[in-house]
Amino acid sequence: MPREEVIGYGIRGNERMFARIKYSNLIFVAVISMVVILIYVWSHIQMRELEYRVAEEMNVREQLLEEQRKLKLECATLQSPQRIEAIARNKLQMSYPEREQIVLLK
Repeated sequence: MPREEVIGYGIRGNERMFARIKYSNLIFVAVISMVVILIYVWSHIQMRELEYRVAEEMNVREQLLEEQRKLKLECATLQSPQRIEAIARNKLQMSYPEREQIVLLK
C-alpha cells in the first residue's frame, strides 16, 4: 500500500471515529435533555396535585368553620336562661320558690 493510501485511510478512519464520537455525544445530550425535561414535567404535575389537595383541604376547613359557627350559635341558644326558664315552667311545672320555702345556710 502506498503511503498516501495509508494516510488517506487513517484520515478517513479518524473522520469516522470523530463522527461516531459526535453522534454518541449527540445521543448523550439528547438523553440527558429528555431526562431533565421529564423531571421538570413530573415536578410540575406533582405541584398541581398538591395545589388541588390544598384547595380541597381549604374547602373542608371552610365547611368545618361554618359548622362550628352554627354549633356555637345552637349551644348559646340552648344555654339561654330564657329557654331554660321556659322549659322549667312549662314542661317540669316548676315555679319560683316563696319566701317561706327559702332556707339560708351559713
